[in-house]
Amino acid sequence: MIQDSYKDLAQFAMDFALKNGCNACRISIGTSNSSSFDMRDLKMEQLSQAAESRMQIELFVEGRYGSFSTNRMKKDELEQFILNGRDAVRYLEQDLCRQLPQESRYFKEKRIDLQQFDDSIFDLTPETKKYILEQNIAEIAGSDSKIISISGNYSDGFDGSYMVASNGFEGEADATWFSLGIEVSLKGKGDARPEEGWYESALFSNQLKKNGVGKIALERGLQKLGQKKVPSGQYTMIVENMVASRLISPMLSALNGNALQQKNSFLLQKLDQKIGSDCLTLIDDPHIAGSFGARMFDEEGVATTIRPIFENGILRTYYIDTYNSLKMNVVPTIASPSQLKMVLGNRGKEAIVASLDKAILITGFNGGNCNPTTGDFSFGIEGFLIEKGGKKHPVSEMNITGNMIDLWSHLVEVGNDPRTASSRWIPTLVFENVAFSGL
Repeated sequence: MIQDSYKDLAQFAMDFALKNGCNACRISIGTSNSSSFDMRDLKMEQLSQAAESRMQIELFVEGRYGSFSTNRMKKDELEQFILNGRDAVRYLEQDLCRQLPQESRYFKEKRIDLQQFDDSIFDLTPETKKYILEQNIAEIAGSDSKIISISGNYSDGFDGSYMVASNGFEGEADATWFSLGIEVSLKGKGDARPEEGWYESALFSNQLKKNGVGKIALERGLQKLGQKKVPSGQYTMIVENMVASRLISPMLSALNGNALQQKNSFLLQKLDQKIGSDCLTLIDDPHIAGSFGARMFDEEGVATTIRPIFENGILRTYYIDTYNSLKMNVVPTIASPSQLKMVLGNRGKEAIVASLDKAILITGFNGGNCNPTTGDFSFGIEGFLIEKGGKKHPVSEMNITGNMIDLWSHLVEVGNDPRTASSRWIPTLVFENVAFSGL
């Protein structure tokens, strides 16, 4: 939450910059406060508490642009900081595409409550946080001889932001967050030491799952014992909702205006073209109250709106900020994604698995990369070989390879089970004819 004194300071910094040779200015203030508890085998390993306030000052001077940040929040220090920044910017080459957004594109209200802040965060004691973490480790400690160690983390915090721009924008937002995660290390065959974990997160403390997290982590870990490679070939691939957003990330990066402007995107000049199968409908819905990605404006103050990204496989939008729109001479959209959701199917992971004769279920990705220019990818995976609707054995040391556009063209089913503990609500996904390399 931003104090009124900080808001006054932002206004002061903006006015001072305009009075001292800057043609335009944008000031952003962010505050954060977080706590974190780390425990291993019922012994506290680390406690941390962090509080931070920072100001970002963006100066537009005679067709030139510079961005500077500081945590010094006194007027006399800010004055000299701004003057030094102004002088430094004048050494840069002119770039007339560096401009503030048109005033008509701004979010017009100061703020709207998107139900992202939990006042109870101020009432949670360190003892309560420690107890939550301790109980989730204790529920599995000593329960299986294969357990080598159990580690866990409880974290919470809040963030606030306030932004003003010299051509008429003013806006603020704040949110809380709470998370709990447990990881288990197990004795496998020979030198194998498989690890598995589970986490939960929420914007409100009373929505955070506070028990059973350790049991889920252990259950998932025990299922990984006895991992094997399977023969290389083309398989149906089921991607668990826990990790499905990993395959969305390269697509989103390719939609970014900076990548497009630098011609470093495999989705360049693909707007309104068929990129994926009819099953691929992805929507940016920024106004879902109580969701992690909800927001009324982007990093520039531009008002957010619901927009389809992919519609029945057709690419409908790019993420293009003011600068890149002017560089490319195209209409700007929005700077970055907000809350993403897919149009859902009718079945969850278990029902999908039960219906398949042979497939590989992916429950984790281990490294790998995607070429941003071509869309060619190679990812290490772990999961399970599926035969006759059931898990035959866990798999490891395997890769999937291919091209992103081709992969999404082979999307054949979207589940009904997205995890809502993030800004990407991506359910279980099913792809046909994916190349796996193993034996």
